[in-house]
Amino acid sequence: MTELRNLLQGLWLPLITPFRNGELDEPSLRRLVRHYTAHPVDGLILAATSGEGMTLTIAELERLVSVVRAEISNSTRYIPICLGLSGAGTQKMFDALDETAAWPIDGYLIASPYYVRPSQRGLSQHFTALADHASWPIVLYNIPYRTGVRIENDTLLRLAEHPNIVGMKDCCADRAQSIELLRRRPAGFRVLTGEDAEYHNALVDGADGAILLSAHIETEAFAAVRTMLWEGNQEAAAAQWQAIAELTRLLFAEPSPAPAKYWLSRTGLIDSAEVRLPMVEVGAETAARLDAEMARRAPLLLRAAVSLFSLSPFLRGEVRGELRSLSGGEGLPPQAR
Repeated sequence: MTELRNLLQGLWLPLITPFRNGELDEPSLRRLVRHYTAHPVDGLILAATSGEGMTLTIAELERLVSVVRAEISNSTRYIPICLGLSGAGTQKMFDALDETAAWPIDGYLIASPYYVRPSQRGLSQHFTALADHASWPIVLYNIPYRTGVRIENDTLLRLAEHPNIVGMKDCCADRAQSIELLRRRPAGFRVLTGEDAEYHNALVDGADGAILLSAHIETEAFAAVRTMLWEGNQEAAAAQWQAIAELTRLLFAEPSPAPAKYWLSRTGLIDSAEVRLPMVEVGAETAARLDAEMARRAPLLLRAAVSLFSLSPFLRGEVRGELRSLSGGEGLPPQAR
């Protein structure tokens, strides 16, 4: 496996986990991976928040990783995989690390222990113990509004010195803290934002990239924001961001990943918008808003569909009806007719 520290930058996708009739939907999963490996995605996170990882059994997690790695192996480039793991007890996390040690991944994304709200000293000892134990590098996940505890910068900076802790997904929802961390972090410690609505700001502030649920939709547009900023074209990057910023808000109009799954099912990338309880599919009002936005963006979706058809002939029958419904039957690219 390649060195995760060097690969932890750019646009990473926290891949949704498709279900159908209560089971892991492997055909849709393979279709997703084929699609995104042909797009400007620099890495995949599996079984994190967007992937409904806490609803997956260990057998499903293993199958998820196996299928995704197999599809990546069939592509023309290497894409790293991080597996999302969560738990409130250090010893239980040891068990999860042991069980996944031989899986074909590149690292772990590990959030703070949820619910128990440990002290900063407890967090430091917890993550240090996990990093000492893990067979793969660890990316920290600071998301206090989900876990109930914030990893403060002094704690993060101590953890960043550990050779097996290579970076973090920053969802602290405090721009001042994020900027301070970027300023003080040691060389080689990667910081990627996980706040979709703050993507542009985080890149301007110096983040190495992002892990964005919203990048399931119009992936190229999200990647272009970063490319333009790195090339020094700030005005173009700001304009590109304004064109997609509202999309990030719409995709979180209800608890994620339900809106994104609805969108992906309507456009044919997955066969069902199914989520697992306690998540539920989007309500009628949000569905109508998503449909309206899809119709507004239909010309872009139609152009993007051309690449889908070239990658997977099976998609032609699956997607054609959705494309026609979005476009009123007009404007379909020749490949889609």
